[in-house]
Amino acid sequence: MLEWRRRREPSMAMLWLSPLIAIGLTMLAGMLVFTAMGYDGFHAVGSIFVTPFVESQRWADIGVKAAPLVMIALGLAIGFRANVWNIGAEGQYVMGAVAGTGVALLTYDMTGWWILPAMALAGILGGMAWAAIPALLRVKLQVSEILTSLMLTYVAVQLLYYLVRGPWKDPGGFNFPQTRMFTADQTLPAVMEGSLVHIGIPAALVIAVVAWLLMEKTTAGYAVKVVGLAPAAARHGGFSAARTTWATMLLGGGLAGLAGLFEAAGPFGQLTPQFPVGYGFTAIIVAFLGRLNPLGIVFGGIVLAGTYVGGEIAQSTVRLPQAATGLFQAMLLFMLLATDVLVKWRLVRKRRAA
Repeated sequence: MLEWRRRREPSMAMLWLSPLIAIGLTMLAGMLVFTAMGYDGFHAVGSIFVTPFVESQRWADIGVKAAPLVMIALGLAIGFRANVWNIGAEGQYVMGAVAGTGVALLTYDMTGWWILPAMALAGILGGMAWAAIPALLRVKLQVSEILTSLMLTYVAVQLLYYLVRGPWKDPGGFNFPQTRMFTADQTLPAVMEGSLVHIGIPAALVIAVVAWLLMEKTTAGYAVKVVGLAPAAARHGGFSAARTTWATMLLGGGLAGLAGLFEAAGPFGQLTPQFPVGYGFTAIIVAFLGRLNPLGIVFGGIVLAGTYVGGEIAQSTVRLPQAATGLFQAMLLFMLLATDVLVKWRLVRKRRAA
């Protein structure tokens, strides 16, 4: 007979092993679910979780999709460490793209190296401005940032729809709801000639290293941890919860906005109604899969980016529906939360009474 017994201290081994266990359980559950639905479950799981990583021609696609996930998740993870639950990164991602596109349209007939940095700055400020609204409501009125940030996402998406169907519609776009294509000076340069790998991918890695240094080597990072773990001790130590809320929300919004601009100036090359792709919500899974650690988030971003690429492969090879990718991602989050019990609890053999 087995029973659950609480560990004396949380297991650091299980803290890092449980995400791998969750991935394995997700693969097993997905195989069973899609087999029961009449698909080739083994082939489906292989297409989503294995094929993108063993076929080298898919690696560029994984990098392109991982970059925005990593950037958004880094900002969210820092806030989560302080118990600031920014769930509306998708809206901040959209507003960053909208702000950066506004600069692109204003400078459409101009040339110069300064245009892309100006777009990036506008993207950061657009995301920060959208994140500042739930931050203000949380600090001044104690309104849950979970609800306000989430609801603002739908406002941002509707604003995007209005702009691409109205004032920003491409006059030469045959009445399609889209903006003009960005010019060469408004597009992210490729790392290698003819490659899909743009400069946003190494930028995401640099941001991850900077975020790790911030959280592990600075007083600001220590303040974030203390505010999240022990608010009373933080007040006693002079760390302001209000300042921490503002800082983490603006940082998360800024990184989400930058990711949005990078997507608009990279893979999309313009704004369209299809721009909101759910990266802001998927980044929440990435943050927890990486254990809110900036370097672990890079691993989580690669895994979730692989599911996007693998989902596209499975649509053509196994005929899985497009929603299969979201199903696997949701199962991964559920399995991750379930396996978290192994960090503080363990299964032991129950001793028989004498």
